[in-house]
Amino acid sequence: MFGPTQSMGYDRAITVFSPEGRLYQVEYATEAVRHGPLAVGVKAEDGVVLAGEKRSPHILVDLDTLKKILLIDDHVGTAIAGLHADARKLIDQARVQAQINRLSYDEPISIQSLVVNICDTKQMHTQYGGVRPFGVSLLVGGVDHDGPQLYTTDPSGSFWGWKAAAIGRESDDVREFFLEKLKEEEYEKLNLAKATELALKGLMKSGEIASLKPEERARRVEIGKIDVKERIFKPLKLDEIEAALKPIASEE
Repeated sequence: MFGPTQSMGYDRAITVFSPEGRLYQVEYATEAVRHGPLAVGVKAEDGVVLAGEKRSPHILVDLDTLKKILLIDDHVGTAIAGLHADARKLIDQARVQAQINRLSYDEPISIQSLVVNICDTKQMHTQYGGVRPFGVSLLVGGVDHDGPQLYTTDPSGSFWGWKAAAIGRESDDVREFFLEKLKEEEYEKLNLAKATELALKGLMKSGEIASLKPEERARRVEIGKIDVKERIFKPLKLDEIEAALKPIASEE
């Protein structure tokens, strides 16, 4: 990625900028995310859907023990790309922050406040010696008083709100796919059912998932949804995932 003379001495510590103004350790953390299994999210007028692929580190690993979609609070969930151990630490912190907000203000935390809290921790780990950046990005989706929300968090501590987003391996191709599809129809008319279909079609841009037989895909995919009426984030069960994937398989 970088020539030996270019990065020599500037990637040894997180607190050292290169002459070009780069923090190589942060860029390395971003590369860890880019090599992680794909996760996608789409925001609709009536909710948000998150979906991700599960990749087993070994043939003997039980896929049911791998989690790609996780609950933070009743009204918000997240999808992971990158180092799961790092994600676990951030998600535990986010869960505590969500409960503190409920106890302090007697209301669910806003999605943006939650994301800012996560990214504050990420940013802190880019400016102190003795720590390293979190090698994980999170897709955070939920519904609050401002309606459906979808954010990504970056290893640098940056965050963005999205209509449709992808993180992990092949994420660039998926974002191009979303851009093309969302031009074809008015985004304001995108409902949760269409958003789910769009998210799964984006997920199929992963070569590994697309190469599987339709009946095998459900065990390699996780989906989570939330709608504006119930405001409860629900990871889908295996039979529900199979039903969601059927229309995609029939188009192939």
